[in-house]
Amino acid sequence: MTTITNRTFDEISIGDSCERHHTVKEQDLLLFAAVSGDRNPLHLDAEYAATTQFKGQIAHGMFTGALVSAALAMELPGPGTIYLGQNLSFRKPVMLGDQLIVRLEVTSKHDSKPVVTLACTVTNQDGKKVATGEATVMAPTEKMTVEAPELPAISIA
Repeated sequence: MTTITNRTFDEISIGDSCERHHTVKEQDLLLFAAVSGDRNPLHLDAEYAATTQFKGQIAHGMFTGALVSAALAMELPGPGTIYLGQNLSFRKPVMLGDQLIVRLEVTSKHDSKPVVTLACTVTNQDGKKVATGEATVMAPTEKMTVEAPELPAISIA
């Protein structure tokens, strides 16, 4: 079992940062499509996607957004974080096989509420920014270390 520990509002400082890595696989696109209902052939049909300006399948934009959400929940601030808002601009397509780095950096803290703003940057293996934006979260006020639930085995038929 994997344990994860949060950073409380009082522990967080402006400039704190984290990185989370993910390699995009076809299964990611299939599972995201199944959950979201977005079955755009640009994401799921290699033959169709090859005829587009991207010359191949690309990940759903909000899949990249979900990777930002995972970094907030698992890294900074971590367990107990409540997502309040997000703006995200998609700057380049995310292709199958891309090795993404999600980087979060604390840019501000509210004076009287446990609200934190973080700059969000997602880059690919070439160092190119594929998404940028800002997230606002309510940071936890109590320290905790918890076991991350195991994910079920999922097969795609």
